[in-house]
Amino acid sequence: MPPLASEIAQAILTGFNRHYHTFLYFTQGARERFENADYKAVQESSALRIQSYDAKVNEAVTLLKNRFGLKTLDENIWHWVKDAYQLLLKNHKQPELAESFFNSLFCRMFDRRYYLNENIFVKTHIDPGRFERHTEAKHYTMADSASHNHEVLAQLLEDLPLRLTIARDAHLFDKILSGLYEQIENLSLSGATVSVLSPLFYRNKAAYAVGRLTTENGNAFPFVLPILNDEKGYLFVDTVVANEQDTAITFGFARAYFMVDTEHPGAIVHFLKSILPSKTASELYTCIGLQKHGKTLFYRDFLEHLSATDDDFIVAPGIKGMVMAVFTLPSYPFVFKLIKDKFAPQKEMTHATVREKYQLIKQHDRVGRMADTLEFSWAAFPKFRFSPELIEELQNTVSSQLRFEGDMLLLKHVYIERRMIPLNLYLDNAETEQQSIDAINEYGLAIKQIAAANIFPGDMLFKNFGVTRHGRVIFYDYDEICYLTECNFRRIPPPRYPEDEMASEPWYSVAPNDIFPEEFASFLLCDPLTRKHFKQLHPELLDADYWKSKQDNIKHGVFEDVFPYSQSRRFNIHQNS
Repeated sequence: MPPLASEIAQAILTGFNRHYHTFLYFTQGARERFENADYKAVQESSALRIQSYDAKVNEAVTLLKNRFGLKTLDENIWHWVKDAYQLLLKNHKQPELAESFFNSLFCRMFDRRYYLNENIFVKTHIDPGRFERHTEAKHYTMADSASHNHEVLAQLLEDLPLRLTIARDAHLFDKILSGLYEQIENLSLSGATVSVLSPLFYRNKAAYAVGRLTTENGNAFPFVLPILNDEKGYLFVDTVVANEQDTAITFGFARAYFMVDTEHPGAIVHFLKSILPSKTASELYTCIGLQKHGKTLFYRDFLEHLSATDDDFIVAPGIKGMVMAVFTLPSYPFVFKLIKDKFAPQKEMTHATVREKYQLIKQHDRVGRMADTLEFSWAAFPKFRFSPELIEELQNTVSSQLRFEGDMLLLKHVYIERRMIPLNLYLDNAETEQQSIDAINEYGLAIKQIAAANIFPGDMLFKNFGVTRHGRVIFYDYDEICYLTECNFRRIPPPRYPEDEMASEPWYSVAPNDIFPEEFASFLLCDPLTRKHFKQLHPELLDADYWKSKQDNIKHGVFEDVFPYSQSRRFNIHQNS
């Protein structure tokens, strides 16, 4: 092996190690931020951690160019570089992440025609079995005896890596045990094992003890204890989550990434997969903040799916947007979005503005109500899988984003999001009135929780919201978002004369940032039944004073509670003992 190849490989791995050191630097501060209830710092560190990846890739690229004079690709030497890099990863603690870093660096330096498995890790060389050797979990044995289980739960809480004391007594332990029995049908705790991951999962205002309850007959269930801070120096367990649906929502794609202090992320993901079998490894790596590796895994899954199916990409169902062209593959649960070449006249923005807003949401607290996106540059798709109608649509709307190379269609900049049922279509096809009521309630809750995170959605039409398989309503169209604190919420002044109400133009002045919540009913709630239910469930959203109160909370540093589980599940036993 040429010495140059080994030197380049070592330089790349050094760059990755610096990245992961920085990643852990932000992550390891999570406990102190949580115990100090420093929620402003929680949000800032989350954004900085996301930004740090690209910064470290750019730093490594600069080093390679300056130290080794790498400007064009010599594939002969690079094949040796990849081989040398593989050898360096033999005993590495984050080999899968290091492969993704290698890919990121290569793609930043060289043309996409070289994105081949000979040069990068299109396919992994890591044996997934190696992740099973580092469980990073502690195990506790349960019994039929309530007193024994109380002792187990007391020890479990004592073992959590926190400096502040968690309030606990027999009442709390009874609540936890009752929650398990309520959520797990025919549960027997005799001989059951509770395995709890050693690192806590920090996000927003909570720390989560994440584990698995395995019964004596081998059935496995989630075991998640959200721990909150009463901001007076006491911590308390808020509830227990022990079913897959609520756990899946806790680890959902519309939430901020967890902070998890681990040197073995593959082991963490392996454990999570055992309690969330419906989640892909891509989703699980992403939810613990390793979204770049999540992208790598997504692309590998996507290529496998394409090879195993034969349906065509089609224009996505629903009302076409004025900013994005959207298509989907019916057999694949994602949509693909490209920024249009030209926007409708009322959309006063640029491509750069749209990208900035999507990046803002990537780094922001999404409070379970704003979809995460994957961004790809010059992504390659098999041209023959595109329906003629879709090809025509893309050529008419995003021609600057397209490049045809042989039998491949390349997309210059594409956003990929989880596919949901557009809310307008969901309401049109609701089979019962209760389904509509639940969706309208979810829609109002989504707007309120987004506002609590200092985001004003801008365009709140139903078509910009989707309904997940769990019935949650999620916002996914970001081109008109702004910070809530930038808005000027006003009441519509009374007409001066009777003729004012008949005029085609308003009788009052309107500045660019002025918003009149009273008008929401006119353009959002056209259906009488929808209007009726919305006004019953969320009348305050039509009141300017409500929005001003949200702004005041943000300005005074009030961080509202947004829980990834039902309020009805909360124990409401916030003891200070």
